[in-house]
Amino acid sequence: LRESKDEEIRKFAVNIQSASNTLLSLSNDILDFSKIEAGKMEIIPVSYDVAVFLNDVINMTGIKAKQKQLDFQVEIDKELPSVLYGDEVRNRQIIVNILNNAVKYTKCGTVRFLVEGIWEETVFKLKMQVSDSGIGIREEDLNKLFEGFQRLDLEQNRNIEGTGLGLAITNSLVEQMN
Repeated sequence: LRESKDEEIRKFAVNIQSASNTLLSLSNDILDFSKIEAGKMEIIPVSYDVAVFLNDVINMTGIKAKQKQLDFQVEIDKELPSVLYGDEVRNRQIIVNILNNAVKYTKCGTVRFLVEGIWEETVFKLKMQVSDSGIGIREEDLNKLFEGFQRLDLEQNRNIEGTGLGLAITNSLVEQMN
């Protein structure tokens, strides 16, 4: 991609890069799911820079939203602490997964990301909320939402990539972190 000027070769290289990223993501999801099932997923809390964390999340998702010509709205509470203590890697994994789903299942319109929090005595609880104008979930499918390898409404969503592991992993991580 860096060295070729030939547009056809660059197009092939972009396709290879995209397929490689998809395969890597699939492998990571399966490994994470296996760790969770085996009770080996570790939550490792550290101090982390909130601005860097949010910038990474917004940039990763914003690119995908822009490619689909979606209105990606971000609202961040100005009173957030600059440093938080928690598992930055797992928090990023959770919110990127939810934001990616919002982008994936929204054909046109808006994806909104709201970040705020609340102090409870000496603990700051970070609240991240995602909403979108996408297709939604049928009421009868809500109970399947967090099951592993479960994809909902396959007929309507047949062209949307994914394994059905993302929300199962997300749910398990959220439960582990209380």
